[in-house]
Amino acid sequence: MNIYDIIEKKKQSLELNKEEIEYFINGYTNGTIPDYQISALLMAIYFRGLNIEETYYLTNAMINSGDTIDLSPIDGIKVDKHSTGGVGDTTSLILGPLVASCGVPFAKMSGRGLGHTGGTLDKLESIPGMSIDLSIEKFINNTNKIKMAICGQTSDITPADKKLYALRDTTATVDNVSLISSSIMSKKIAVGADCLVLDVKVGSGAFMKNVEDARELSKMMVDLGEKFNRKTVAVITNMDEPLGLAVGNSLEVIEAIDTLKGRGPKDLEDLCLSLGAKLLVLANKCNDEKSARILLEENIKNGLAFEKFREFIEMQGGDVSYVDDTSKFKLSSRKREVFSEKSGYVTKIDALEIGEISKNLGAGRETKESEIDLGAGIVLNKKIDDYVEAGDPLATIYTERKEQIDKAVAGIKEAYKLGEKNSKAYKIIIEEIQKC
Repeated sequence: MNIYDIIEKKKQSLELNKEEIEYFINGYTNGTIPDYQISALLMAIYFRGLNIEETYYLTNAMINSGDTIDLSPIDGIKVDKHSTGGVGDTTSLILGPLVASCGVPFAKMSGRGLGHTGGTLDKLESIPGMSIDLSIEKFINNTNKIKMAICGQTSDITPADKKLYALRDTTATVDNVSLISSSIMSKKIAVGADCLVLDVKVGSGAFMKNVEDARELSKMMVDLGEKFNRKTVAVITNMDEPLGLAVGNSLEVIEAIDTLKGRGPKDLEDLCLSLGAKLLVLANKCNDEKSARILLEENIKNGLAFEKFREFIEMQGGDVSYVDDTSKFKLSSRKREVFSEKSGYVTKIDALEIGEISKNLGAGRETKESEIDLGAGIVLNKKIDDYVEAGDPLATIYTERKEQIDKAVAGIKEAYKLGEKNSKAYKIIIEEIQKC
């Protein structure tokens, strides 16, 4: 067996077998197959595709390239959630406490975020003292004790994926459904949760720009989950405007706390309740989503969800006084309001533009080495379907980068589109994909 023959085979649209896929993954991971040959294979895969069996073998090979986490010592059915990424995506910080407050273990390992704002770990680190570097033993013990833990993913999980993704990123082969699916699902299967809800974003602020591509990706990941005996549901959600009102690390943590207290933006709360209801049903906590949603709503009203978040922060060393009093969060010192120059209904908000502006204000990373300003970002005052009078505030900017302010103001005004009210109300959940 050699890599030349594997490249030639895929170039001719022939199906690769398990041994061939394991051969090139193992060879690339250990350095015996060079970048240029794997680049050629990736391009062949990009144009010729992989079927579900090939994608399953690829996912499995990447899982087996490193360590896997055994979560069987955690009592109960373990659940997890993955988002394909968007703008203002704070759902994990709300969903975890919500689900855990119902007695269902929420065990999540996350990576660092690139792009518009930091990832879940960066957001959590805006709380002083918060530790996201947990040993596996501590991760399991915390989950058993309070039904929730979130920590950083170890470098020994799916090393093949890390190496392969870096190459895909430099060879224009990122946007292939099988390669995306195997990358996401290899990490999720390796860390051992029993049930998984996938939040697949679609729209201007998402990787997937149309519903057809989001649907294809969702089906592939759900199929892979089932092949690995994980109960998996995918929800296609709208990212044609930022989720919630806050875009930025500390700002999003404050918004998550407000949501857990029942004071959050409606779209963010609705999404978290919907995803949480699905997790409770998958974990056999509730028989149907209607009763699950009632339970989750009750735990917001009675304060149990907020108390679980507080307990989680304290358990991982965070200063809970910031949770109790969000005015303690240090936001960037330069603040500027952006005012509308005309009247009308908000018909669209370019989520990608808002995300890019937030990154330029300091809230996100250009590279893994970039420093994040945890207090930087944008708070939106108006969302799609809201009416705006000329002179009304559209958003508020927070930054330390004085030179970016005027550009950000102009960009936000351009991102907001005003006109006649849309004929259909903005819908956060577009479609659900699961096995029958």
